[in-house]
Amino acid sequence: MSFKGKPLVAVFFLILCSFAHIACEQGSALVRMNLAVETASGGRVPLQAEIARTPAEQEKGYMNRERIPDGTGMLFVYTADRKMSFWMKNTPHPLSIAFIDSDGIIREIRDMAPFSRETITSTRSVRYALEVPAGWFVRAGISVGDRLAGAEPGTSLKALF
Repeated sequence: MSFKGKPLVAVFFLILCSFAHIACEQGSALVRMNLAVETASGGRVPLQAEIARTPAEQEKGYMNRERIPDGTGMLFVYTADRKMSFWMKNTPHPLSIAFIDSDGIIREIRDMAPFSRETITSTRSVRYALEVPAGWFVRAGISVGDRLAGAEPGTSLKALF
């Protein structure tokens, strides 16, 4: 295809290619899912989570995110139980992380400092990790032993993933 004598078409084509290149570099947005934490007191705390499933999504996590509102988080989903390790390299927003077993039970909650290269490792093998704004678990009344589940009552994480 020749663009000779068609400068507007050529310019449009170059702009289109530039946008395609930028989109490929940034990657697609993560899938968002409505979830809930079922508390020991019988309450349900809603949460909108971005789902990080692929190694590339999990590696990037919340890097370079300036703002993460309460009530939102990023759920790291793995296919098998394992000890997990996270750090805050290039992550400017302070976070709390919950390590969650395959039944959706929160087994431990830890806080992570912005830009820290300290490795935060789960003490046991777990299936999921949930990152939220620092202190959100406390503000929402969520603690170890509570269960992460689907937005609809009775929907387990196993049913979703």
